[in-house]
Amino acid sequence: MTRFRSLALALGAGMALAGCAVSTSAVAPPARTAAVEQKPPVTILVSIDGFRADYLNRGVTPRLNALAASGVSAAMEPSFPSKTFPNHWAIVTGDYPDHSGITANKMEDPARPGETFTMATDDPFWWNAAAPVWVDAEKAGIRTATMFWPGSNVAWGGTRDPEWPHDITGGTRPEDWQQFNQAVTGEQRVNAVLDWLRRPAAIRPKFVTLYFDTVDTAGHEYGPDDARTTAAVADIDSKIGMLVDGLKALHQPANLVIVADHGMAPISSDRVVALDSIVPAADIRVVESGPYASFEATPGHEAEVAKAIPGTHGHATCWRKQDIPARFHYGSNVRIPPYFCLADIGWQVLPTRPDTASSGGNHGYDNQAPEMQALFVANGPAFVAGTRLAPFVNVDVASLLRDLIGLPPKRGTDGTDTPFKAALK
Repeated sequence: MTRFRSLALALGAGMALAGCAVSTSAVAPPARTAAVEQKPPVTILVSIDGFRADYLNRGVTPRLNALAASGVSAAMEPSFPSKTFPNHWAIVTGDYPDHSGITANKMEDPARPGETFTMATDDPFWWNAAAPVWVDAEKAGIRTATMFWPGSNVAWGGTRDPEWPHDITGGTRPEDWQQFNQAVTGEQRVNAVLDWLRRPAAIRPKFVTLYFDTVDTAGHEYGPDDARTTAAVADIDSKIGMLVDGLKALHQPANLVIVADHGMAPISSDRVVALDSIVPAADIRVVESGPYASFEATPGHEAEVAKAIPGTHGHATCWRKQDIPARFHYGSNVRIPPYFCLADIGWQVLPTRPDTASSGGNHGYDNQAPEMQALFVANGPAFVAGTRLAPFVNVDVASLLRDLIGLPPKRGTDGTDTPFKAALK
């Protein structure tokens, strides 16, 4: 009995020890927390083409409104003319279109007779008058990447061989850039930016641009007050949210500067000033028409045009280019045709009265008109939260960008960082 009891006690003790051993081995060691890389802020310039400043008041932009409330906001004045390419170039160069050389979406240059600049033109000749911020950044060793910013595919400062295959000699582009393709979705564009920022520090960009075009497209097709335009605004707001959430997941601090190039106004075929009602169609050659018209007299008709054109013609005001009001900062560049007619908001200046009814939206009007005012929201560690700025002209944005990425002020440009002094920490 004693022997059996001793055996039982021994077995019990062994089982207890075994239990202790099992228990001990089952406890996992404390998990190690992976060190999170302390990343410096990246500067991201976002353009939402055609996003009128008051679109923020439609109740469909919670992400943009949140960024504005916890950051900096303003109604930003575009440069004149309030067109896409002149204003995107003004934003990144700090120069008015008259000085940057990108004076219109469509233009001619006496140095290139028979050639026309369009929004597909990437020949550096047309762009070389003013350097965009990414060129100065790249030359300073600051890596840049651009997702569809107008002009970012241009080898700035280079020359294009006129003979096929039109090789480019010299010039500077962003280290990473994408050729614009409207079929690339907003989600794909955001993901591309986030993928750039996943890179190792040595090849991670410090300045990035991102461009959305769908709000402008909807505004043109349906008009600014249509529900489908508001739906486009809401959709892009969700893409801004996707960007912000993606940056947070990457533990990537960012100074976001979100802008638009211009606003949008409703148009109708009922509101047209026809140039052929002012001067015979054969007397002029029109380069552009719409919210404004630019043109020249045909040979032999200079006197008639000089007499008929200057002045007010119903809902349009016309000038010789040298007489365009000084507040527009426009009229000295050789690429601006000799005559310029500007329509009242919502009206158009066309070669002749259209014979079919149409409506929609357009821009290019007086840059101080409320309908042309553009979005400006900035948010990030560099900015003072809850700051509302007085209106400023978009040529000032380039100076802000230079401050954010560590470039010195650029002499001789039209813009200044003065409007942002109270907004920067």
